[in-house]
Amino acid sequence: MHPFRKAVEAGDHDAVNALLAEDVVFTSPVAFRPYPGKAITAAILKGVSQVFEDFRYVREITGADGRDHALVFTARVGELEVNGCDFLHTDESGLIDDFMVMVRPLSAAQALSEAMGERFEQIKRDAEGA
Repeated sequence: MHPFRKAVEAGDHDAVNALLAEDVVFTSPVAFRPYPGKAITAAILKGVSQVFEDFRYVREITGADGRDHALVFTARVGELEVNGCDFLHTDESGLIDDFMVMVRPLSAAQALSEAMGERFEQIKRDAEGA
């Protein structure tokens, strides 16, 4: 089991943060531009953990070189079921330096976008305070 998955499933935000490289780039399923940096990525991940309900990973796929990982998940946003995948790439020291999320269906992605949008000012404040 990937350490990130283990940290998320345990609800351990400190462990999640410790796995992020300082120069990590987070690519959101609902935002046009990626978010560079550990502070904003950690704040987004914490925010989404408050939006998703019944979150669970259902599959883990690791690339041949051990540095690429796909963590398939299910969750709910309100009444809508979400299927998604966290695509992680780790640097030479094992820290996550690229984090991309994809979700489906479109209705769930839109609900996720709305829910995260409502929290985004707080997410930005959390990142600035980190």
